[in-house]
Amino acid sequence: MHTAFFLLLGASVARFLLRHPAEPRTPWIIALGITLALLYVIGPALGATTTAAPTPRRLLWLGLVVAVWVVLVVLAPSFAWCAVPLFYTALRTLPPRAAVVLVALLTVFVVAAQLKLSRTTGEPFDPNLLLAPPAVAALATAVFVHMERQARAQRALIDDLIRTRRELAATERRAGTLAERQRLSMEIHDTLAQHLSSQQMLLQAADRTWDTDPATARAHVRTATDITARGLAEARRLVHDLAPPELAGGAGLSDALRALDAGPGIEVRFHLEGTPVPVPDRTESALLRIAQGALANVREHAGARTAALTLSFLGDQVVLDIADDGHGFPGAGAADPARGNRGHGLPAMRARVRQLGGTLTIESTAGEGTVLSASIPLEPTP
Repeated sequence: MHTAFFLLLGASVARFLLRHPAEPRTPWIIALGITLALLYVIGPALGATTTAAPTPRRLLWLGLVVAVWVVLVVLAPSFAWCAVPLFYTALRTLPPRAAVVLVALLTVFVVAAQLKLSRTTGEPFDPNLLLAPPAVAALATAVFVHMERQARAQRALIDDLIRTRRELAATERRAGTLAERQRLSMEIHDTLAQHLSSQQMLLQAADRTWDTDPATARAHVRTATDITARGLAEARRLVHDLAPPELAGGAGLSDALRALDAGPGIEVRFHLEGTPVPVPDRTESALLRIAQGALANVREHAGARTAALTLSFLGDQVVLDIADDGHGFPGAGAADPARGNRGHGLPAMRARVRQLGGTLTIESTAGEGTVLSASIPLEPTP
């Protein structure tokens, strides 16, 4: 439709220059034609090619386009056929009823211009001049309305598919969580709980025979000690199984953070500051999960192009900073975790850091991105 507009506008200018090369109005026709082309070009920058609710800027733009076109048609009626693309522009910019009224007015003006041109050239009356413009306007309006209905139906279908996919993903996550809980409960019941039960029985037996049969009591204690060692090994195995897979196989926190990705269109950069020191497994796991959650927020909410992960070792603490260049969000630094935090991601991050005695701070300015900083002490807090 944009191409059609410029072709019709260019053809109208060329036709006028060929038939009226040296008239006093010729410079005005050329100037108004260039003005109309420039006004039409800036339309997309004002959102004029969308069907969103009209804004004062878009209404002013449409008014200027129509006004310049009307002046052109008054000076040179051959510009009347540029109205066809303007029909679509009006239908996309205005509410339906107002758009139909404007299209009807433009059509009446086109008919009047064509009849004037016919009288000027001395041609006999042609019924097509009276019937063709309304037919074209009606066809253009019907096509646009049909396309908009199809687009709305398609958008509704896409929304339903996205909602269904999210519900399915949530159901799968819940099912996975329940299955993992059941697996852990069975593991604990079959290993740790049995070990603790055996230890209790052996220690009770040792207590009963401590005075009468010290040798047997000591044997019971030694057996309980062996069972305790096996139970400790089993507990460590369970903890290892629960650790993030990115940290499995001896991979360090720096390597795991460097390998993170925020999705297509977002560049993730990793920086390491300070001298790395051994970090407890719980701290590594918490920082990795915080980084993953922060990058997920960047991908889903920030509209950012880049994100930077900075891991700093500051002697008695380790600090992870996640910064993005997105649009930010209000209330990011609210003291109350329930305020300004959308969803469950930020509260979960705060809980992870709080369990390790650390702090989580968030700084965000509208249009300037967000910086999330998690600081965790390396020495156990009292």
